[in-house]
Amino acid sequence: MEIVKNTVVTLDYKVRDPDGNIVDNGEQPLVYLHGGYDGIFPLLEETLHGKNKGETLQVKLQPDDAFGEYDESLVHIEDASLFPDNVEVGMAFERVGDDGEDDMLYRITDVADGKVVVDGNHPLAGTALVFDITIADVRPASQEEITHGHVHGPHGHHHH
Repeated sequence: MEIVKNTVVTLDYKVRDPDGNIVDNGEQPLVYLHGGYDGIFPLLEETLHGKNKGETLQVKLQPDDAFGEYDESLVHIEDASLFPDNVEVGMAFERVGDDGEDDMLYRITDVADGKVVVDGNHPLAGTALVFDITIADVRPASQEEITHGHVHGPHGHHHH
């Protein structure tokens, strides 16, 4: 079956950076509803369109097509007193957005001399990504999946 709008696609995949380091070893297959539902990066979806079950492909996404360019303005130095005593590099904090602003996830990238450096960039911002993909399965989406705009079932999205 061909990948067209309103098909559910299962991908076996690995993601590497341009130096060949594994970014995501794809332990779980990626299952998404095809056809502009924002299930995967738009450029990936465009590349997969019209392909068939069993095909393999490699897609390279530039930062703009993946997690965006690195934005220096999202890096802030805060006073350590604003954070819990056990604050350490690698921790993440969600800052709830003001009226209409999205919530932001900030990662701690440095802790020194009573100051904490927080970075609102996605860990993969500024990184090109190379996807090695095998199309494992393609099936028609159910009417409910189309209505909700995402996949249901064992690998899909669950409503809480």
